[in-house]
Amino acid sequence: MNMDAEIIAVGSELLTPFRQDTNSLYLTEKLNALGIEVRFKTIVGDDRARLAALLRTALNRSQIVILTGGLGPTEDDINREVVAEVLGRPLREVPEIRKRIEERFARLGRSMSGNNARQALVPEGAAWLANRLGTAPGLWIETDGSQIILLPGPPRELEAMFESECVPRLARVSRGSPIKRRVYKVIGLPESEVDQRIAPLYKAYQNPVTTILAVSGVIEVHLRAHGENEAEAEALLSELGDKIETALGEHVFSSRGESLEQVVGMYLVLKQKTLATAESCTGGLLGERLTRISGSSSFYRGGVICYSNEVKTKFVGVPAQLIEEMGAVSSPVAQALAEGVRARMSASIGIGITGIAGPTGGTAEKPVGLVFIGLADERSTQVREFRFPGDRERVRLWSTNAALEMIRRRVRD
Repeated sequence: MNMDAEIIAVGSELLTPFRQDTNSLYLTEKLNALGIEVRFKTIVGDDRARLAALLRTALNRSQIVILTGGLGPTEDDINREVVAEVLGRPLREVPEIRKRIEERFARLGRSMSGNNARQALVPEGAAWLANRLGTAPGLWIETDGSQIILLPGPPRELEAMFESECVPRLARVSRGSPIKRRVYKVIGLPESEVDQRIAPLYKAYQNPVTTILAVSGVIEVHLRAHGENEAEAEALLSELGDKIETALGEHVFSSRGESLEQVVGMYLVLKQKTLATAESCTGGLLGERLTRISGSSSFYRGGVICYSNEVKTKFVGVPAQLIEEMGAVSSPVAQALAEGVRARMSASIGIGITGIAGPTGGTAEKPVGLVFIGLADERSTQVREFRFPGDRERVRLWSTNAALEMIRRRVRD
């Protein structure tokens, strides 16, 4: 059986809107690769009583308990003291740790502050884990068949310490089989229809386990499988995954974690096509997504953020009379934007986007969320009308998803 693990992220700052716990994501991936299941993740503030109560609960239900953060030199860094209290073990100063901290400060031309000496305190019987990138050592404590691991909060320090100090130790104690993941990304279908199509398939399996998520206008189908080895786990993923791909057909655009813009870029490179964009309501978001991709200069010629009607006419060549007669948010204007930017930038494909992102500007005839997207290439021009629900950012994001999907289908064919 796979061992159970629990991650406790300690720090009051993690309970504010301004700091996220990303360490647990890294740790979960690494633990799963060792065949260790993460069953609980908790964030707790710098509160001794609450952390102590949580730690006692964790030790009763999990074989591996990992605490992140709370190992610094200040008064709110309470992890080592709370762990020692819960286990009933006194804290002892380790001279070698203190010496290392003093030497680190000396290399920086500084004297060690008195409170840094707290970082040399270790609960009796604990092994300490070297921190090559900071002053706070980690701790490894065995107690009643459980392992308690204390890691520093800064991700760079945590990741280096976990890789060098913890992975070898965990590999020796882990009894589980490797856990592998695969994500199928789907566009053009609502979450309910995705589930309707594939539920008869995944319900027949207890391994892999299937989860369906809606993420930024895209539906993700997550598969998790465990096997005697990585090859067996991958084979199980492929067995169910192939059936899911068949059921969802052309709506699946990725099975290896690639973003929609990465897939579009790959197709453009393979087909030796170039792309130019003219964006009104999306304000350059499509171009920004495309240029996130390293090497996008090989297929993306550039874009025009033509928010005003004057810019649509002056820089993209949309006739002023057309805008006056049909309105800036219309199918003919989207067509003119696509054809105009393609011609002016000598691109294989031109994309034009115009719409009403809101929350103001809508009318009964043209409500908020109405978007027209044009795609022009050497074969023809197509324009699609969309009505996206939600706030301004959602309308803009979904508009770029729709544009990328139009490109993917056109270039793939």
